[in-house]
Amino acid sequence: MTDTPRRGGPAAALRIRLVDVAREAGLSKTTVSAALNGTGRMSDAVRERAREAARRLGYRPNATARLLRAGHARLIGYVVGEFANEPGSYMSSPYFAQLTSATATAALRHGYALVLLPARCGPEEWADLPLDAAIVADPLDDDPLVEDFVAAGIPLFTDRSVEGRPGTHWVDVDADAAVREVLDHLREQGARRPAVVLPGTVTRFHRAVTDSYRRWCGGHGTPPRLVHTGGPGDGAVVAAVEDLLAGPGTGPDALFVLAEASPPLVLDAVHRAGLRVPEDLLLVCASEDASAAHTHPPVTTLSLRPALIAEKGIELLMAALESGSREPTGAVVPTRLELRASSLAARGPGGPAARGRAAGGDRAGRA
Repeated sequence: MTDTPRRGGPAAALRIRLVDVAREAGLSKTTVSAALNGTGRMSDAVRERAREAARRLGYRPNATARLLRAGHARLIGYVVGEFANEPGSYMSSPYFAQLTSATATAALRHGYALVLLPARCGPEEWADLPLDAAIVADPLDDDPLVEDFVAAGIPLFTDRSVEGRPGTHWVDVDADAAVREVLDHLREQGARRPAVVLPGTVTRFHRAVTDSYRRWCGGHGTPPRLVHTGGPGDGAVVAAVEDLLAGPGTGPDALFVLAEASPPLVLDAVHRAGLRVPEDLLLVCASEDASAAHTHPPVTTLSLRPALIAEKGIELLMAALESGSREPTGAVVPTRLELRASSLAARGPGGPAARGRAAGGDRAGRA
């Protein structure tokens, strides 16, 4: 009978203590601790002897105790501000699902884990958590969570609304450039009456998009056609599209759906209105949904590059955490327009390009 701990398996690993490794290696507990932590003065042979004993026994150091001794827990609070006033889950959104996954992956590479926080939570709910930093994705205007984190001195990664504030780090897209690229493309294809569908939430991005659209319309002598959804999710966006296309007067000849929704469902709504894409209506969706490439016709999409936003944001946040700097930082990442058949004009009689010429419009290039 021996008192050497049983080897193998996760359950056994839970019972292995540092003293057990020391006994197995024939070394002191202090020597084994230093060897496993990469500290202390000892020969390479002794260090490897301790590590080999730990591997044989399946020993895992107590991560919680180690982090607490270091004075931090390596936890980052994560919340999506845009869904603060809505019952829906942001994980149903391809954009936020990709943003969240990419953020968690990038943080974990640096040894940090995300703590998902409810959008409506206040300091009384998160103040006792040992957060090293916080992330508020797409905050609402004057978002109280942003203000709470800043006031608490917790390093924060969010959008450009915090630019210049100590301890904050932002990553954003150039909304104006993205809108102009889409609208200029639609105009090049013959559209003269582009309409935009936006979410009903008020975020910096959506406000910037609205301003850019109105400026573009003013510069081209085009009356703006702007519709807001009644909430997030496919149903609200489809309803807004149906209402827009069923409205009185001459309908739009192009549709830019910036409120995130399933491209196949948006396409179905257009077809139910009796319109053909692209013959009667050019269509672009802001979407990260891969199904857009497999519809009939395939739908042109504007990608806001959530993975790139996550990577850059974590990079800025990690640099601040490692240096202890309170200096604010920020970056702009490019969007990507994936051109597909839904926004490429049918050149036959009656298509958007032909209607644009018949209305006396010029073939304008990019602004």
